[in-house]
Amino acid sequence: MILYGASGHGKVILDILENMGGEDIEVWDDRPGMDFCGYPLSLPHLDRMGDGQKVIISIGVNKIRKKVVDKLNNSTTFGNAIHPRAIVSTRSRLDVGTVVMGGAVINPDVIIGKHCIINTCASIDHDCKLEDFVHVSPNATLSGNVSVGEGTHIGSGAAIIQGIKIGKWCSVGAGAVVIRDIPDFATAVGNPSRIIKLKQHFDEV
Repeated sequence: MILYGASGHGKVILDILENMGGEDIEVWDDRPGMDFCGYPLSLPHLDRMGDGQKVIISIGVNKIRKKVVDKLNNSTTFGNAIHPRAIVSTRSRLDVGTVVMGGAVINPDVIIGKHCIINTCASIDHDCKLEDFVHVSPNATLSGNVSVGEGTHIGSGAAIIQGIKIGKWCSVGAGAVVIRDIPDFATAVGNPSRIIKLKQHFDEV
Protein backbone atom coordinates (compact mmCIF):
# COMPACT_ATOMS: atom_id res chain seq x y z
CA MET A 1 0.00 0.00 0.00
CA ILE A 2 1.21 3.51 -0.81
CA LEU A 3 0.28 6.42 1.45
CA TYR A 4 0.34 9.69 -0.46
CA GLY A 5 0.84 12.40 2.16
CA ALA A 6 2.91 12.46 5.37
CA SER A 7 0.95 14.38 7.99
CA GLY A 8 -0.82 13.80 11.29
CA HIS A 9 -3.69 12.28 9.33
CA GLY A 10 -1.19 10.06 7.53
CA LYS A 11 0.13 8.79 10.89
CA VAL A 12 -3.35 7.58 11.82
CA ILE A 13 -3.81 5.76 8.51
CA LEU A 14 -0.35 4.23 8.79
CA ASP A 15 -1.24 2.92 12.24
CA ILE A 16 -4.47 1.42 10.86
CA LEU A 17 -2.59 -0.36 8.07
CA GLU A 18 -0.12 -1.79 10.59
CA ASN A 19 -3.03 -2.97 12.75
CA MET A 20 -4.50 -4.60 9.64
CA GLY A 21 -1.27 -6.56 9.25
CA GLY A 22 0.14 -4.53 6.38
CA GLU A 23 3.86 -5.03 5.80
CA ASP A 24 4.61 -3.61 2.35
CA ILE A 25 3.91 0.08 3.00
CA GLU A 26 5.47 3.07 1.25
CA VAL A 27 4.99 6.74 2.14
CA TRP A 28 5.12 9.42 -0.52
CA ASP A 29 5.37 13.13 0.12
CA ASP A 30 6.72 16.31 -1.46
CA ARG A 31 9.38 16.45 1.28
CA PRO A 32 11.55 13.39 0.57
CA GLY A 33 14.33 12.16 2.82
CA MET A 34 12.60 12.75 6.15
CA ASP A 35 11.73 9.90 8.50
CA PHE A 36 8.01 9.30 8.99
CA CYS A 37 7.17 6.97 11.87
CA GLY A 38 10.11 4.80 10.91
CA TYR A 39 9.35 4.86 7.18
CA PRO A 40 11.50 6.76 4.66
CA LEU A 41 9.70 9.39 2.59
CA SER A 42 10.06 9.43 -1.16
CA LEU A 43 8.75 11.75 -3.85
CA PRO A 44 5.53 10.62 -5.57
CA HIS A 45 6.27 8.38 -8.55
CA LEU A 46 3.23 8.97 -10.71
CA ASP A 47 4.64 6.72 -13.43
CA ARG A 48 4.24 3.78 -11.03
CA MET A 49 0.51 4.27 -10.67
CA GLY A 50 -1.25 1.24 -12.02
CA ASP A 51 1.56 -1.25 -11.33
CA GLY A 52 -0.64 -3.22 -8.95
CA GLN A 53 0.01 -1.30 -5.76
CA LYS A 54 -2.93 0.38 -4.07
CA VAL A 55 -2.85 4.03 -3.03
CA ILE A 56 -4.54 5.92 -0.20
CA ILE A 57 -4.46 9.72 -0.32
CA SER A 58 -3.55 10.42 3.32
CA ILE A 59 -4.34 14.14 3.27
CA GLY A 60 -6.96 15.40 5.70
CA VAL A 61 -8.02 18.55 3.82
CA ASN A 62 -10.90 17.59 1.52
CA LYS A 63 -10.16 20.09 -1.25
CA ILE A 64 -6.48 19.12 -1.46
CA ARG A 65 -7.32 15.42 -1.37
CA LYS A 66 -9.66 15.92 -4.33
CA LYS A 67 -7.02 17.87 -6.27
CA VAL A 68 -4.47 15.09 -5.77
CA VAL A 69 -6.96 12.43 -6.90
CA ASP A 70 -7.88 14.50 -9.96
CA LYS A 71 -4.25 14.70 -11.12
CA LEU A 72 -3.59 10.96 -10.90
CA ASN A 73 -3.95 8.81 -13.98
CA ASN A 74 -6.93 6.61 -14.67
CA SER A 75 -5.01 3.41 -13.98
CA THR A 76 -4.48 4.27 -10.30
CA THR A 77 -5.92 1.66 -7.94
CA PHE A 78 -7.09 3.02 -4.61
CA GLY A 79 -7.24 1.07 -1.36
CA ASN A 80 -9.12 1.37 1.92
CA ALA A 81 -8.02 1.41 5.55
CA ILE A 82 -10.54 0.24 8.17
CA HIS A 83 -9.39 0.00 11.76
CA PRO A 84 -9.97 -3.46 13.30
CA ARG A 85 -11.82 -1.82 16.19
CA ALA A 86 -14.26 0.06 13.96
CA ILE A 87 -17.78 -1.37 13.65
CA VAL A 88 -18.82 -1.50 10.01
CA SER A 89 -22.08 -3.19 9.06
CA THR A 90 -21.86 -5.79 6.33
CA ARG A 91 -24.96 -4.08 4.91
CA SER A 92 -23.10 -0.80 4.41
CA ARG A 93 -21.07 0.13 1.33
CA LEU A 94 -17.76 1.98 1.28
CA ASP A 95 -16.16 3.09 -1.97
CA VAL A 96 -12.45 3.18 -2.77
CA GLY A 97 -9.99 5.44 -0.97
CA THR A 98 -12.16 5.76 2.13
CA VAL A 99 -10.65 5.35 5.60
CA VAL A 100 -12.38 4.46 8.88
CA MET A 101 -10.67 5.15 12.19
CA GLY A 102 -10.83 3.24 15.48
CA GLY A 103 -14.09 3.35 17.41
CA ALA A 104 -16.16 4.54 14.45
CA VAL A 105 -19.58 2.95 13.90
CA ILE A 106 -21.17 2.59 10.46
CA ASN A 107 -24.64 1.06 10.59
CA PRO A 108 -26.76 -0.82 8.00
CA ASP A 109 -27.56 0.59 4.57
CA VAL A 110 -25.07 3.43 4.85
CA ILE A 111 -23.46 4.41 1.54
CA ILE A 112 -20.10 6.18 1.71
CA GLY A 113 -18.41 7.55 -1.40
CA LYS A 114 -14.80 7.69 -2.54
CA HIS A 115 -11.92 9.13 -0.50
CA CYS A 116 -13.99 9.87 2.58
CA ILE A 117 -12.72 10.05 6.17
CA ILE A 118 -14.78 8.57 9.00
CA ASN A 119 -12.71 9.71 11.94
CA THR A 120 -12.21 8.38 15.47
CA CYS A 121 -15.46 7.40 17.25
CA ALA A 122 -17.69 9.01 14.61
CA SER A 123 -21.16 7.45 14.36
CA ILE A 124 -22.99 7.07 11.03
CA ASP A 125 -26.46 5.64 11.52
CA HIS A 126 -28.72 3.68 9.19
CA ASP A 127 -29.50 4.83 5.63
CA CYS A 128 -27.09 7.76 5.60
CA LYS A 129 -25.46 8.69 2.30
CA LEU A 130 -22.10 10.45 2.12
CA GLU A 131 -20.76 11.57 -1.25
CA ASP A 132 -17.08 11.66 -2.25
CA PHE A 133 -14.42 13.50 -0.19
CA VAL A 134 -16.57 13.94 2.93
CA HIS A 135 -14.80 14.12 6.31
CA VAL A 136 -16.73 13.25 9.46
CA SER A 137 -14.55 14.35 12.38
CA PRO A 138 -14.02 12.60 15.73
CA ASN A 139 -17.12 12.01 17.87
CA ALA A 140 -19.50 13.50 15.31
CA THR A 141 -22.92 11.84 15.06
CA LEU A 142 -25.10 11.47 11.98
CA SER A 143 -28.55 10.14 12.86
CA GLY A 144 -30.54 8.01 10.43
CA ASN A 145 -31.17 8.97 6.80
CA VAL A 146 -28.81 11.97 6.70
CA SER A 147 -27.29 12.91 3.34
CA VAL A 148 -24.01 14.80 3.03
CA GLY A 149 -22.80 16.31 -0.25
CA GLU A 150 -19.36 16.08 -1.84
CA GLY A 151 -16.44 17.55 0.06
CA THR A 152 -18.34 18.58 3.18
CA HIS A 153 -16.55 18.64 6.53
CA ILE A 154 -18.51 17.73 9.67
CA GLY A 155 -16.65 19.12 12.70
CA SER A 156 -15.70 17.27 15.88
CA GLY A 157 -18.63 16.48 18.13
CA ALA A 158 -21.26 17.82 15.74
CA ALA A 159 -24.71 16.20 15.88
CA ILE A 160 -26.98 15.94 12.85
CA ILE A 161 -30.60 14.92 13.50
CA GLN A 162 -32.38 12.37 11.33
CA GLY A 163 -33.40 13.14 7.77
CA ILE A 164 -31.21 16.23 7.34
CA LYS A 165 -29.72 17.10 3.95
CA ILE A 166 -26.35 18.87 3.95
CA GLY A 167 -25.09 20.23 0.64
CA LYS A 168 -21.70 19.93 -1.04
CA TRP A 169 -18.50 21.61 0.16
CA CYS A 170 -20.06 22.78 3.41
CA SER A 171 -18.39 23.23 6.77
CA VAL A 172 -20.27 22.24 9.93
CA GLY A 173 -18.55 23.60 13.03
CA ALA A 174 -17.34 21.57 15.98
CA GLY A 175 -20.16 20.87 18.41
CA ALA A 176 -22.85 22.18 16.06
CA VAL A 177 -26.36 20.74 16.36
CA VAL A 178 -27.95 20.61 12.91
CA ILE A 179 -31.75 20.55 12.89
CA ARG A 180 -32.36 22.13 9.47
CA ASP A 181 -31.06 21.42 5.97
CA ILE A 182 -27.87 23.22 4.94
CA PRO A 183 -27.36 24.46 1.33
CA ASP A 184 -24.24 23.99 -0.80
CA PHE A 185 -21.06 25.90 0.17
CA ALA A 186 -22.42 27.02 3.55
CA THR A 187 -20.64 27.27 6.89
CA ALA A 188 -22.90 26.47 9.85
CA VAL A 189 -22.06 26.69 13.55
CA GLY A 190 -23.77 26.66 16.94
CA ASN A 191 -26.64 24.97 18.78
CA PRO A 192 -28.96 25.01 16.98
CA SER A 193 -26.73 25.60 13.99
CA ARG A 194 -26.99 28.80 11.97
CA ILE A 195 -25.39 29.70 8.66
CA ILE A 196 -22.64 32.30 9.09
CA LYS A 197 -21.14 32.16 5.61
CA LEU A 198 -22.42 31.19 2.17
CA LYS A 199 -20.07 30.88 -0.79
CA GLN A 200 -20.99 30.49 -4.42
CA HIS A 201 -18.74 27.79 -5.88
CA PHE A 202 -15.92 25.32 -5.29
CA ASP A 203 -13.10 27.79 -5.99
CA GLU A 204 -14.16 29.85 -2.95
CA VAL A 205 -13.97 26.89 -0.56
